[in-house]
Amino acid sequence: MLLDLSHPFWTAVAFIFGACVGSFLNVVIYRVPLGLSVNNPKRSFCPQCRYAIPMWENIPLVSWLLLRGRCANCGGPIALRYFGVELLTALLFAAVWVVFPPIATPLLFVCMALLVAISFIDAEHLIIPTVLTWIGTAAGVLGAVVWPRLSALAEPLAPETWQAGLARSGVGWAAGFFGLWAVVLGGKALFGKKITRFPAPVAWELREGEGDEELKFVIDGEEHLWGDLFFRKSDQLILEGGQTCVDDGTAQPGSLVIRATTIELDGKTLTIEELKNLSGTASRVVIPREAMGMGDIYLLGMLGALFGWPAAAFALFAGCIFAIIAALVGRIGLGVHLPFGPFLGLGGVAWAFGGWRLWQWYMEVLLRPVL
Repeated sequence: MLLDLSHPFWTAVAFIFGACVGSFLNVVIYRVPLGLSVNNPKRSFCPQCRYAIPMWENIPLVSWLLLRGRCANCGGPIALRYFGVELLTALLFAAVWVVFPPIATPLLFVCMALLVAISFIDAEHLIIPTVLTWIGTAAGVLGAVVWPRLSALAEPLAPETWQAGLARSGVGWAAGFFGLWAVVLGGKALFGKKITRFPAPVAWELREGEGDEELKFVIDGEEHLWGDLFFRKSDQLILEGGQTCVDDGTAQPGSLVIRATTIELDGKTLTIEELKNLSGTASRVVIPREAMGMGDIYLLGMLGALFGWPAAAFALFAGCIFAIIAALVGRIGLGVHLPFGPFLGLGGVAWAFGGWRLWQWYMEVLLRPVL
């Protein structure tokens, strides 16, 4: 009976395997954004007391429940996220095993694991490591070759040769990547600057981040991460209507232009790394901004390579809907950073587990001849 791969036993195996992978993903989610190795140290550790967690205290799902979300050594809280990642990955692996044929499951396991890691990293750090999206893209292309139906779930009459699957995967990546890139460029041209005027000059400064945090620009108590301000080499931060203090505290009136690595003041260009401090006042500030980052573009390309161009279009539309719902439920106001990667990932997962049927129905209605 166990030779029957549709037997519930194998679904349970997929669930347990997914939980174990989820345990490793917690290591990836914590270490990769900090530039730490996922292999050194080999054991997981408490982020507060650095206690190396032994194997019997690191059983996926079970240990977190038995320890009641606390470190066995220092008693510090272990975030619910650790349990959530393991459970979500386990459920996704089980669903993949039930819905898809065995030939497609290994690569889909990889892609689902990557989507979980990408989503939680973006939610916590507002970044998407491109190395993860490139791995997912490679897995998607390979999946389209191994099981060509994967890139044409909504196209029942599409050819199922490996050449056709490879072609659909390539077109899907290009559609996802360049399509969203065009949207980002258009949004940058229309909404790429935020101009704020103050009734009276307010204080601003460049502030060093703590630990591994990046440099911050702080004006009137509001913090802006350096990476959010300077997405492109051409981005510039402009401060007017006040004074500028450079190193020695000398106040210099006039307009100040700050770029990612330099400043322009009184016709002189100075390197930011050489400055000890930079602060001042301003009554008008022009802040560069982005609707979304390049990581989202690579992520949509990954989804296109995995499931084809219709999936990229569906994931983008569904991701926008999911993001709007999340913003309304969470009462997130305008101007607040909302990571888009998790919603794109959710759109891709929705496509895999039935969203393609909605697309299929929509296209049939759209193309139905008018009688």
